[in-house]
Amino acid sequence: MRVLVTGGTGFTGTALVRRLLADGHSVVALDYKEGLAASELKRRGAEVILGSVTDQDVVTRAMRGVDLVHHLAAAFRELNVPERHYYEVNVEGTRNVLTAAARAGVQKVVYCSTCGVHGNVDHPPATEDSPIKPADYYQQTKYEAEPLVREWNRRGLRTTILRPAAIYGPGDPERFFMIFRRVARGVFPMFGDGKTTYHPLYIDNLVDAFIAAMQLDVGNGEAYLIADENYVEIEKLVKAVAAALGVDVSIPHYPLFPLVAAGHVCETLCRPFGVTPPIFPRRVDWYRQNRAFDISKAKRDLGYRPLVGLTEGLARTASWYRSEGYLPLPDIASASAR
Repeated sequence: MRVLVTGGTGFTGTALVRRLLADGHSVVALDYKEGLAASELKRRGAEVILGSVTDQDVVTRAMRGVDLVHHLAAAFRELNVPERHYYEVNVEGTRNVLTAAARAGVQKVVYCSTCGVHGNVDHPPATEDSPIKPADYYQQTKYEAEPLVREWNRRGLRTTILRPAAIYGPGDPERFFMIFRRVARGVFPMFGDGKTTYHPLYIDNLVDAFIAAMQLDVGNGEAYLIADENYVEIEKLVKAVAAALGVDVSIPHYPLFPLVAAGHVCETLCRPFGVTPPIFPRRVDWYRQNRAFDISKAKRDLGYRPLVGLTEGLARTASWYRSEGYLPLPDIASASAR
């Protein structure tokens, strides 16, 4: 098929485009910036179009001749922008993609939402029917786009919604890098008791889910939580990262409330000056919001199977960080002594 991937030069988009090309599909990658992988994707045969999903003309041009759309483009972790920016990209951008897809006769649209639409999971694990309670404007706008997807499905456009958990893996220098970097230093400050649950999602497992969702008559009109097989307490995750790096880590505990207050204060003070705050509420949420999900629906309907477990996924990620120079290579003498 000819497949359009919006957000196609980002971390997840790049991994998906690579897989689609390897599977023999013709791929168009639409993104507002080239990203580090754009040249590589072009060499592999992808067509890369620079532009935003907020631009109707660009979306219409990218949609020509397309059979299926993976809509990944989103405003995410952009701190020095007005909240309206998230709505314009995540909601209105999705509206543009769906409208153009319907007009172009696209067979199916797979929309990438987020598990964050469920907010803090009070009774883990959450299912797709658990309460919707997004905690910030990213999660809120990602959810506000879901009714648009469902509405176009009722009009006859095949759609499937995926809600990924915490994505990580080789190729991404941001999401899990802060955890790896702190662990590599040997001390990881833990605010709170460290028993908050976190649900990782290795990038290859997520790509498998996108590929599974491409089946035209599978998952039509449905939403699916996508995650690895197991969730984990955050202190155990830190220890697993230490094991992947082959280092010892000390985990001192501190009260959580002062960090929460500091996050709000920093964000408020930095916003008028367009400065990225060193700490902000969404980053603090890692210590206090439970993420734990039941993926049985995706297994049943899509045939989804997360094949890469946490130990292997963290080891692959650690290796990539080191090979790319994000983290120092292991001390061979120390490793041998251990």
